[in-house]
Amino acid sequence: MKKKLYHLMLELTHNRMYTATLRRFTQSKASKWLIPSFVRTFNINTEELAIDMNRFSSLSEFFTRQLKENSRTVSTRTDDIISPVDGVLKEAGRITKDKQFLVKGKSHSLQTMLGLDSAVDRFKNGHYCVLYLSPKDYHRIHSPCKGKIIRRWALGTYSEPVNSMGLFYGQEPLATNYRLITELEHRHKRVAIVKVGALNVNSVHPSQLESTVDKGEEMAYFSFGSTVILLFEENVMAFNNTILQGELEVKQGESIGTWME
Repeated sequence: MKKKLYHLMLELTHNRMYTATLRRFTQSKASKWLIPSFVRTFNINTEELAIDMNRFSSLSEFFTRQLKENSRTVSTRTDDIISPVDGVLKEAGRITKDKQFLVKGKSHSLQTMLGLDSAVDRFKNGHYCVLYLSPKDYHRIHSPCKGKIIRRWALGTYSEPVNSMGLFYGQEPLATNYRLITELEHRHKRVAIVKVGALNVNSVHPSQLESTVDKGEEMAYFSFGSTVILLFEENVMAFNNTILQGELEVKQGESIGTWME
């Protein structure tokens, strides 16, 4: 029952007034009393918290929590591509030559998602993976590789839910929701990190605006649960075999694939 309540609160509806009210409440001091219940309901490991649980002033502040240093092990193998988040890797596969990719059996348009023709052409025939973050997850987003920031851009204004129901009934929510996109270059190969909002207002916040980024370095965070999509150019990487076998829980820093020479 509690999980259903929290999911209703954090996965949200299409009602903008409800969303605004919920957002104000979760950012208020009055929401602090929900934190212990939230921790118990989702079995969150409080030993990882950078600060004591009692020091958070609101549910929103707890939701965007930082972790103690070394709470996540980042793969040090040079060729490894790592998961940028804690979550469930829902889908992984090839982007078609007509610039489409599938999520839960529904086709999404690369053109709609990226907007920029140059980016769309670069990633057609490449690979993609979709990582979903539930309310229980650590909501900081880290870089999957070391690289040079080529460009950043934002698209969309309205955001539908990105839970299973939202993906099934929504109109391409992963390609049309508010999203922040970062394009990186690593060894002259490109990867796009698409950070998809899940709230009627912006729920994606950048935390790194430098021209380069290290593998595992924090880039942004979600103030509500959402999704990260990684896009890779054609013939530049290969997913680990376990990734292609179905939904898989991953932790930030774990290897999900390798760069090809």
